[in-house]
Amino acid sequence: MSETTKVVAKMRDRAGKGGARSSRREGLIPAVIYGDKQPPVMIAVEPKSIERELHKEGYFNHRLQIDVEGTDYAVLPRDVQIDPVTDKPLHLDFLRIGPESIITVQVPVHFRNEAAAPGIKRGGVLNIVLHEITVRTKADKIPEYFEVDLTGLEIGHSIHLSTISVPEGVRVVSRDKDATVASIAAPTVVREQAAADASAPAAAEGAAPAAGAAPAAGGAAPAAGAAAPAAGGKAPAPAKK
Repeated sequence: MSETTKVVAKMRDRAGKGGARSSRREGLIPAVIYGDKQPPVMIAVEPKSIERELHKEGYFNHRLQIDVEGTDYAVLPRDVQIDPVTDKPLHLDFLRIGPESIITVQVPVHFRNEAAAPGIKRGGVLNIVLHEITVRTKADKIPEYFEVDLTGLEIGHSIHLSTISVPEGVRVVSRDKDATVASIAAPTVVREQAAADASAPAAAEGAAPAAGAAPAAGGAAPAAGAAAPAAGGKAPAPAKK
């Protein structure tokens, strides 16, 4: 379960693009708090209190406590708009959470003990299928991450959702209840060599001449001789001298 980080903000005088631009001119980040069946709250966040959190893994799973001029709001980050030129945050969205709020989040997967996996020692490659696992749970039960231990795994071994340890009160959301999380695949060079070996006999068989086929003749045989003149026909006239 992640810790709660405190963020400092103040109320925005007005909503809309004008209010957002005004906040940016003051060096603040315009933001909104919504959800939990309550009206949205327009705020402007102090950059120093949030920018470090923005670059942490699992930012959208980390609970925040936003202090808005003395009033605290328990929230989860929901969206960040980034300036494509400066990479600075332009706008932030926060979801208000209550004690009984059930939310859907993506939890990162961490893999450890790669050096203790015989398959990887022999050149196998860790093929990660799911970098994150979607879960539904209460805000105070969100796991920081899921951990997969690779100790003892050989080439060809797969890790499935059913083998992941899930805390009580957390439900994995997946169409495939036993989806593959990762596998240890054979080295690329080995796979390419195996494919080449399999295709070589077929190529050799296709190149061999058909059994019993005679080599092509150099040309048609010459005619056996000119046909004799038909019986009763006139002999050719003698040449003049």
